[in-house]
Amino acid sequence: MITLSHDHERDWITVEDNDGNKKQFVVEALLAIEEDTYALLRSEHELDHAIVMQVENEDDEQYLIGINDPRKKTMVLDAYEIAVEANPAD
Repeated sequence: MITLSHDHERDWITVEDNDGNKKQFVVEALLAIEEDTYALLRSEHELDHAIVMQVENEDDEQYLIGINDPRKKTMVLDAYEIAVEANPAD
């Protein structure tokens, strides 16, 4: 389950795993690549480490799915890097 809350500068989400454990993440980016959507997340406690997950929509809810394929993770991170270089933050 994904719950969005708004920060003045960033969107934060609370992710609940299958065991009911909740963890806060900052949404660094949402990327649409081909027919899929990916989320680049950073933990509230580990802002120097990014997590890449796939966003799945089912029955009007969104789920984050882990990505095990290193090539897919690299593809998403490369796309993010290109987007940042094309539109650098102020």
